[in-house]
Amino acid sequence: MDRNHYRFRSLWPLPAPPAAVYAVLERPEDYPRWWPQVRSVTRLDDSTGVLTIRSALPYAMTFTARETRRDPAAGVLEIAMSGDIEGWARWTVTAGGPGTLARYDQEVDVRKPLLRRLAVPGRAVFRANHRLMMRAGHRGLVRRLRAV
Repeated sequence: MDRNHYRFRSLWPLPAPPAAVYAVLERPEDYPRWWPQVRSVTRLDDSTGVLTIRSALPYAMTFTARETRRDPAAGVLEIAMSGDIEGWARWTVTAGGPGTLARYDQEVDVRKPLLRRLAVPGRAVFRANHRLMMRAGHRGLVRRLRAV
C-alpha cells in the first residue's frame, strides 16, 4: 500500500433543495467565503483554477483543479487535481430527507515533499486534519444555504 495515497468520503446532510446546494458547490471561487480552510481560489479559465487549502496543521496545499464532469441533472461535479495533491474529487448531490445529501469522494496521492517524508508517523494526523476541514466546510455550507 502506498503510504501517500488517501481515499476520503464525507456525507453532508443539508437543509436546502438539491438544486440550491448544487448551485453553491459549482462555484468554487466562492468557497473561501463559506469554507474557512479554502484559503484562495484563482480561476484560470472556465474549467480550471488554482486552490490553496489549509486546515489545523501548519501547512498549506496548493493544487490545480480541472473540471472533468459537470452534470446538474445527475447532481455531479468532478475535478482532476494536480500539484501538492494529485487525483480526483467528486460531489454528488441528491435529495435526502427534508433537504439534500451531498456526498464528497476524493482519491489522491500526496506530492508535497514534506508530507511525503512524514507519511508514516503523520498519516493518522493528516486524516484527522482532513476530517476537521470537512466538518468546518459542512458547517459553513449550512450557514451559507440558510443565508441565501
